[in-house]
Amino acid sequence: MSEGFLGTAAPWTADLVLLLEFAMAVGLLFGGWLARKKRFGKHGRCQSLIVLLNLAVVAVMMVPSFHNHVMPKIPAKLGKAYYALATVHGVLGVLAEVAAVYIVLSAGTRLLPEKIRIARFKLWMRTVLVLWWAVVLLGIATYTRWYVSGFFRS
Repeated sequence: MSEGFLGTAAPWTADLVLLLEFAMAVGLLFGGWLARKKRFGKHGRCQSLIVLLNLAVVAVMMVPSFHNHVMPKIPAKLGKAYYALATVHGVLGVLAEVAAVYIVLSAGTRLLPEKIRIARFKLWMRTVLVLWWAVVLLGIATYTRWYVSGFFRS
């Protein structure tokens, strides 16, 4: 019986997070398009809003889920796809979010000392965008493994 609204065994909160994360990833692509059109103010606001929204989703939804369902099984169950996917998704997700926050702080504020601010924004931003999309795809794989019956069963 389905608890969520996407027709899987996922709770509605997991369905919501899946859709939010995908929408945020598409939003980052839109923000990249704004930069290509040289609308840097709108680009910065778009990307910053998404990074902060993602930080909230991760803190409120993903960290507690990981802590309750995955952490107790590490390292004993890392050989199983259920736990391995979630762990890789989590580790790369933290890396992507920390890098994104660093970019926002470096590009959009004067909070960081000049010595540690980014000089080559384009390379950093593109790298984090690719990493972010890899994390989203891993998130979709994790959702599928956890909640879609018969998929990725080991």
